[in-house]
Formats: sequence, C-alpha cells, structure tokens
Amino acid sequence: MTVRSDLPKIVSGRWDIADAHTLDGYLRTGGYEGLRRALAMQPAEVVDIVTGATVQGRGGAGFPAGNKWHFLDTAAFPHWIVVNGDESEPGTHKDRTLMERDPHQLIEGSLIAAYACKASQVFLYVRGEMAFAQERIAAALNEAYANNYVGKNILGTDWSVDITLHWGAGAYIVGDETALLESLEGKRGMPRPKPPYFPAVMGLYMNPTIVNNVETLSNLPWIMVNGAEAFAAIGSVKSNGTRLIAVSGHVKQPGTYEVECGVVTFREVFYDPSLGGGIRDDNDLKAFIPGGGSAPWFFEEHLDMPLDPTVVGPAGSMLGSGAIVAMDSTTDMVKACWRLVKFYARESCGKCTPCREGTSWLELILERIIKGHGRPEDIGLLLDIGDNISPGPFPGPNVTPGEPAYAPFPYKKTTICDLGPSVVSPLMSALRRFPDEFDAYIARNPRKLIEVASA
Repeated sequence: MTVRSDLPKIVSGRWDIADAHTLDGYLRTGGYEGLRRALAMQPAEVVDIVTGATVQGRGGAGFPAGNKWHFLDTAAFPHWIVVNGDESEPGTHKDRTLMERDPHQLIEGSLIAAYACKASQVFLYVRGEMAFAQERIAAALNEAYANNYVGKNILGTDWSVDITLHWGAGAYIVGDETALLESLEGKRGMPRPKPPYFPAVMGLYMNPTIVNNVETLSNLPWIMVNGAEAFAAIGSVKSNGTRLIAVSGHVKQPGTYEVECGVVTFREVFYDPSLGGGIRDDNDLKAFIPGGGSAPWFFEEHLDMPLDPTVVGPAGSMLGSGAIVAMDSTTDMVKACWRLVKFYARESCGKCTPCREGTSWLELILERIIKGHGRPEDIGLLLDIGDNISPGPFPGPNVTPGEPAYAPFPYKKTTICDLGPSVVSPLMSALRRFPDEFDAYIARNPRKLIEVASA
C-alpha cells in the first residue's frame, strides 16, 4: 500500500479545526507566516521558489504555476492575478471545500502570487451557486483588510494590493480561463480563441493576467514556510506534492481527500479504508471517471495506475479536476452516458456551431434510444456527430486489455474550448466498452419487436 499515514496535509490541514475559517483560527495555526516570508524576499526569489517546487496547476490542465508566471510581462502596467473559483466540473467539489473551510489560506496564497508577479490587483472569482463559500471568503477578506493583511502598506511594508471578490452567475463554461475573463469584464461568459488571447499576454481588460486555480494558490503558504525542496520531495519525480481528489459515485466513503501525487493508485482511492473504503454493497467496479465528467472513462484494468498525469494521459484519459467517480456493476451505462451528455449540452455557451448544435443532437438521440425508439443506424449517427465535434481518433481508454491506447489528452477539437469534446468523451467511452447495452435498448424498439415477430 502506498497511502501514507504520515503525509503532510498541505492544503487540508485545518479542515478539522472548527474556527479555521476565522482570522484567529488561521493565525493560531501559522497563518500568514508564508506571506511574511515572501515579503522579506524579492519577488523574483518567490517566483524561483514556486518554480523549483513545480506546483502543477490543480484546475485541470496541470501546467506548472511558476512556469506560467514567467510568461507574464511584469513591466506592463497594470497586470492582474485572477483566482479561478468557478468549480463546475461534474463530480468536483474540492475547491468549494477549500473556500468554505480555509478561506484565509486562499487569500494568503493569492497575496503571495500577487507579490511574486508584481500584480496591481487580485480578482477572486467564485461560482454563483457557492453561496456559503462566497460568505466565508467575504468575511475573511473583511478580517484581512481590518488587520492589514490586504490593502495599503501590507504588514508595514511599502507593498499594497487590493482583492476584489466577484460572484459568477453559474455557468460551466466560465471554468475556462478566457470565458472567466469575459465574465469578469461584464460580458457573456464565452471563451476567447488562443492565440491570440493568451491571458498572460492579453487577459483581463486586454492587460497581462495570470489565472490560477484555488487549490494551486492554496499550496503557496505551505511552500513558503517549508521550502520548495520539501514540497518536491512529496509525490513522484514527475508529479510533485499532494493533490485533493473528490471521490464520489458508488463508493462507501465519498468525500474530499488529500493524497500524494503520482504515488497513490486508483485501486487505493476506491478500496483503502482511509479513502473510498470499497465499492457500495461490495459490488464489482464496472467503470470509473478519473478526472471529472469530461474525462474518458477507465476500467478495471486501469485500477493499479498511479494518479500521475504522465501515466494517465498516454493511457487515454486525464486527471483533470481531481474528481474520481466510481460506477459499480449495477450501473446502466447508456443512462450514465446520457446524463453527462445532457449536462454538457445544457452548458454549451453556443459560440461554436459544432458544440451548440452537435451536443443537443447527441442528447436527443440518446434520449430516443433510452425511451425505446432507437434505431440501429443511431449508433453510426452518434459516432459521426461526435467525430465532427472532436475528430478521431478520440482520446479514450483501451477497449480491451492489451490494445494500444488512443491519442492522449489534449483533445482534438473543432471548437474554441474543451466543452465540445467533453460531451463526446462519455459517449465514446460507453460506445466502445458497452456496445451491447446500446444494442439492448435499440432491440426494445416496438418496430424492431414487430419485425422479429413477423419473421
């Protein structure tokens, strides 16, 4: 077993402390010490520490935060730090938990990033439905301003910065960093094409902008106190530190857990007593989603794979947002596929024609199949529409053990952002692995039954 009982809790260490969300509780447990240490350094030194720690982005793409900061033109004025708290991937709830239970940790991490990048201001964007997280962050910001951790001449230095809390309206697409910037500017949340709109060059109000995820920034206070080497010593060679995983679905102990990157396996996530605790009713595992609803599905032969993006990616899926969803042997895979497709069809912003039209078509065809009116040619139609949204070979797991993997993440796509391919992901996973379940639904078509009876 590789689940360490002595693993440092880098971002979840205060979750069991009742008043950890308050300034008193945060200071009592070492809060804002990382900021003090950062302010005693030059900004470039802080950037070097974060770069040396190799803090991979925890929002989905996994791009190292320090490397991203290097792309920023710090000489341009103004430039910003934007915190992406619009957690909307199906199955994901780690960032919400961080914002609710330890808001000062996020504020401190945001301040460290702002100091390192010489940012003019921080914008903290929180998903519209997360009312409790918004309240906790607002209260924490008030405390931080009142005690000189945010605002003018922070902690007696000549450095000043403000943090603006912004509430979203609730849209999946705003999880995309460019769509989030559009929303911050008061526009409809729609993604911008990249190039040219790379945020570090042309971001918020067309000024250079760094967009970091909530969990990513929450690592920074610990790193500033304990050092880059201590962080890099945790995890595997190519995947440092810890990460939060949101385990849900058919497990006995759903919840949010902090695990060692690149070491813990999916089998341990589901069956270790300190994590998932086993599959419900001791059923067999039929399939699982390794990185949120948009990730291609994995199966039993992938259970011993570590949570390492350099391993999961070439196998045809992604760790993404850290949401791991178990589906046991009783799961209707056609309905599971349809439910995810329906979500993405509803969340399409409509900017790209293949996504706007294709996602709704896929939803309607699957609904027709489930209601007993499916036709044999519907399978080919689903594949054809999916291929027009995300041209093949679509990234996905092996159909059977021993077969070569499909193309790894990132997706091929005819859309600006990844929402279009996200709707194809569960579809291709289900069609390739469980074609018999689709055939069984289609065989229930009254016309098919009449034809069989007539023959």
